[in-house]
Amino acid sequence: MAENMRYLRNFFIYNCLFAFTFWNNIGLAVKNELFTSVPTNFLQDGLDKKISSPPPPNNQQLKANFGWVVIENTAESLSLSEITNDNVNKLLTLLSNFRKGSRLQNLTLTNISVNWKVFTEVLQTVWHSSIEYFSISNLTQLGEVTSSRFDYSDTSMKALALNKVLVTDLYFTQDDIYNIFANMNIEALTIAESELIHMVCPSSDSPFRYVNFSKNDLTDLLFQNCDKLIQLETFILNRNKFVSLSKVSFMTSHMKSLRYLDMSSNLLRNSGAEKRCQWTDSLSELDLSSNQLTESVFECLPVNITKLDLQNNQIASVPKGIAELQSLKELNLASNRLADLPGCRAFAGLEILNIERNLILTPSADFFESCPSVKELQAGQNPFKCSCELQDFLRLERRSGGKLSGWPEAYVCKYPEELSGTQLKDFHLTELACNTTLLLVTALLLTLVLVAVAAFLCIYLDVPWY
Repeated sequence: MAENMRYLRNFFIYNCLFAFTFWNNIGLAVKNELFTSVPTNFLQDGLDKKISSPPPPNNQQLKANFGWVVIENTAESLSLSEITNDNVNKLLTLLSNFRKGSRLQNLTLTNISVNWKVFTEVLQTVWHSSIEYFSISNLTQLGEVTSSRFDYSDTSMKALALNKVLVTDLYFTQDDIYNIFANMNIEALTIAESELIHMVCPSSDSPFRYVNFSKNDLTDLLFQNCDKLIQLETFILNRNKFVSLSKVSFMTSHMKSLRYLDMSSNLLRNSGAEKRCQWTDSLSELDLSSNQLTESVFECLPVNITKLDLQNNQIASVPKGIAELQSLKELNLASNRLADLPGCRAFAGLEILNIERNLILTPSADFFESCPSVKELQAGQNPFKCSCELQDFLRLERRSGGKLSGWPEAYVCKYPEELSGTQLKDFHLTELACNTTLLLVTALLLTLVLVAVAAFLCIYLDVPWY
C-alpha cells in the first residue's frame, strides 16, 4: 500500500512539474547538458515559424535508453541532439510511429554524424510522417554518397532547413545530392552555411515558394535557363560568390512569381555586358547591398522595382538619362561615394531615400522641389560643410515639413574646422553674410553715406578754405 502511495505521489509531482514548466515556458536542465529552446526558421505566409517549448522531466532516462539528447519534446514539437550511426536505428523506429494524424509537426535535429545512406533513410521516414517543418543543424561526416531513389509522394512536409552541412566524402557525383533536394515537393527549402557550390534545376515544375541558399559558394551558373521555378516568390542568395549582375538577371527571367531577391554581400560588379539585362517582370524588391557596383548599375535594374537596396557599393553618382523607375518607392544609397543628393527625374514616385554615410558636403537646395513625393530623407552622418549653401538647404527643408530622418543628432558640421562637431540645428549665418546682392548694396550704401558725411564735414568746417 505504501509503495502504491509513493508511486501515485511521484506521478502527481512529475505531472505538476511538467504543467508548471510548460505553461510558464521554463526550460529544465538535465545533468551535464544545457537545454534551450531551439527555433526552426521556416517561412510560412511571409512569417518565420518558431518553436519554443520546454523539455519533459524524463530527459535523463531517454538519453540513457537511446543515446541521444532530448532537447525539446511536446505534443507538437520534438528536438533531438547527438545523432550517430550507432543510435540512428532507434530514431528511425521512433519517427516511424508519427504517421499521418499524429500531432507532431515540428522536428529539429542537431549535431548529427551519419553517412549519406542513413541520412536519406531519416529524410524518407520524416517525409511519410505527420511532420511539416524539419530542421537539421550541424550535420557532419556525411560520407559514402551514392545515388538513391526518393519517394516524394504522400507527405505532410512543408519546409526543410539544413544549416552547416559538411560532406566528408571527397569523390562522389554531386548530382546524387542535388537531385534529392531540387525535386522536393515542399514550399520552403533552406540550405545555408554548407559550402554548396551548385544546385540543379528541378525536373518538373517546382512548388517552391521560398528558397534560402545563403552563406554558400554558389556562382553565376546557378539556375541558368531553368524554367521550373515558376512559383518561387522569395529567393535569398546573400554571401555567395556571384559576380555578374547580368547573369543574375537572366537567372530570374523564368521565375514568373519572384517578388523578393537578396543578392547582398556577393562579388557583383559591372562590366560592358551589364547593359544587357533581363529581369522577371514580377520582381518588386531587390537587395544588392555590399557588392562592388558602380553607377552603371542603374542601367541594369528591374523596371517594376518598388524597393531597392544599393548601400555599401561604389556608386559616385546617379546618371542622367537612365530608364525611369516609376514604381520605385524606397531607395537605399547609404555608404557609397555620392557627393550630392540625386534628383528624382527617374524616380517620380520615390517616397523614402537613404543617403547616409556618403561624401555630401552641401546638399542641393532644389532637392525638395525636384522630389515632391519624398516623405522621408535619411541624410545623416555625411561630412557637411556648414556654409550659406547648406543654410539654404536647411531653410527649404523646414518649409517642406521636416522630412529629415534622424534630425538633429545625425547632422553635424565637418567643415570648416572651427565649426566641426556643431550640430546643424545650431548653425546660423546672417542674411547679409549669405546674400551677395544684399551685401553689395549694403557696401555701396555705406560707401555713399561715408562719402556724403565726409563731404558735409568738409563743407561745414570750411575745409576748402584751408
